[in-house]
Amino acid sequence: MNGDIPAGERRISGERPFSLKRFFLQWEWLLVLLLILINVVNSLLSPYYLDAQNILSAVQIFLDKAVVVFPMMLVILLGDIDISVGSIIALCGVSMGMLYQSGTPMEVAIVAGLMVGALCGFINGLLIVKFKELSAVIVTIATMIIYRGVASLLLEDRAVGNFPVWFQFFGWGKLRGIPFILIAVAAEALIFGWIVHRTKFGRRVYAMGNNATASRFSGVRTDSIRLVVFTLNGLFSGLAAVFLLSKMGSARPSIALNYELDIITMAVLGGVSTAGGRGNVLGVTLAVFIIGLLRYGLGITNVPSQTLLIIVGALLVITVSVPNLKNSFRESVIARILKRKPQN
Repeated sequence: MNGDIPAGERRISGERPFSLKRFFLQWEWLLVLLLILINVVNSLLSPYYLDAQNILSAVQIFLDKAVVVFPMMLVILLGDIDISVGSIIALCGVSMGMLYQSGTPMEVAIVAGLMVGALCGFINGLLIVKFKELSAVIVTIATMIIYRGVASLLLEDRAVGNFPVWFQFFGWGKLRGIPFILIAVAAEALIFGWIVHRTKFGRRVYAMGNNATASRFSGVRTDSIRLVVFTLNGLFSGLAAVFLLSKMGSARPSIALNYELDIITMAVLGGVSTAGGRGNVLGVTLAVFIIGLLRYGLGITNVPSQTLLIIVGALLVITVSVPNLKNSFRESVIARILKRKPQN
């Protein structure tokens, strides 16, 4: 008996003892192994894969999606989904391009694009909060069509460009040889890691994902939190549009097609439960590089884009299925144990 605890007194600790087995069975270790495997396979398929400059260039290509994946993580932690992010990026990009073409300074156009994104996200959240009988899937499918339609209505099949030279820095600029977008995404990951894992807001998001009704009766302003999360998702979609336009040099209504597939896959592959209430920023960060480097490696070996979509879709299905298979296995084991009759 510990001398600090009086005899006969029992204490319950909220902390579980450290387990090496539990530590190495975490989902993030599987992601690390998957990342290593992808790099090994890609290096065997192409002798150019491990070139440092090529990898840094690939990072600049796919990290604009990572700008949206962290706020998307918050959305999924709530047990919701946002399928409209690709269309929001397109509408923000078209808005920025048209404003600049009309003579608005690019700095003002960028701010306006971010505001358009925040407004789109706020509209999504408001519809979900006000019409609780509608699921987030239905609402964001509808707004996905609307936002892309508005972008097409504004610009039709035209493109706008000729942005200032300094604007290219967002997409292609480097600081001491490191892509600026990589630095920006790393900073974003740290900020969202702090928000999700260290703040009261993050704890409430997890609580809502586990049980929204209990959270509401506990005094959590669930509607306000949902509005904030969806607005953040829209705002960072606008920021992704800034990086995307900087790389492309022009804006058109067809940009960011199928972005939502990759963004949601990155979040779910990173261990964020589609049922809500489970996931962390480290896993999502690893998943960003898994999907991005997988696309890059298969791309330099001339794998068709349709095949890439099939692979990403299969990854999404497998990732969603694994927890269900694990739960089914656990339930079957428990059922067999309970059916056993005690031996006399």
